[in-house]
Amino acid sequence: MTQSTPAATKYALFRAEGDLLVPQDIARSLWREDQMHGVATSGALARELERAVAAAGRDDLRPARYTVDLFRAPSMGPCRLESTVVREGSRLMLVDATLSQDGDIVARGSAMFLKATENPPGQVWAPTDEPTPPPLEIAPVSEEPRVPIFFSDGIGWSQNFAEHQNGGRKQTWQSALAIVVGEKPTPFQGLAGAADSTSMVVNWGTEGVQYINTDITLAISRVPVSQEIGLSATSWTSHDGISTGTARVFDRQGPIGTSTVTSVSNARRAVDFTQHDFTEDSINGA
Repeated sequence: MTQSTPAATKYALFRAEGDLLVPQDIARSLWREDQMHGVATSGALARELERAVAAAGRDDLRPARYTVDLFRAPSMGPCRLESTVVREGSRLMLVDATLSQDGDIVARGSAMFLKATENPPGQVWAPTDEPTPPPLEIAPVSEEPRVPIFFSDGIGWSQNFAEHQNGGRKQTWQSALAIVVGEKPTPFQGLAGAADSTSMVVNWGTEGVQYINTDITLAISRVPVSQEIGLSATSWTSHDGISTGTARVFDRQGPIGTSTVTSVSNARRAVDFTQHDFTEDSINGA
């Protein structure tokens, strides 16, 4: 495993203790003091899924679809990850993984890994309004952890969370956090963690984030070229306390897929970003 940089180690979400992953403080959620956030949960599950594929010797496959069910609030306690190969063929592998605490499963993930070949001939419709990263003067090329940069209509790109607490369409650009101390995350692991920010991109409005996501589904045609990842809101609907939203996923070379979350109202514990002052020393996730 490639060793991480000192900054990535400082901001790693877990430390390994034998067969367990123990959350570090940066894995703590803003929803509740004793709760681990979805960035950490999703990143740990993606790491376990990739480890299963590597253990099978399938270096010819890459992740194409990834789904996480966040059906129980994980604590800041030790986590046990386990995986099962559901189906393996010449062109695919389907793998399931679970994250358990104190013997209880609190989240599960599933990923379809596919074998890359060549695009067939012909033309297929694709969107032309492609999202792009912030200007280089705002977001220089770097894989070091940093406070996420947000965009909202009428405001533009900035790291001032309070000014993005509005009803405008959102985008974010961020560098993925390391999953485990001493390890550099793969692009897929970094993306899986960052994809939890889809909830912020689609559910963040004038009163803060008032919905908590119960899942994440990534569909990607390739992995990111680096740890830098962008999300741009494309749709959002809400009825009777249930919302669903989708964001386009992109990197410095262009769009690579979509991320969708389904969420439930959590207005009593809304995350109000006018009450949090984020700096480079307080990188965290909701």
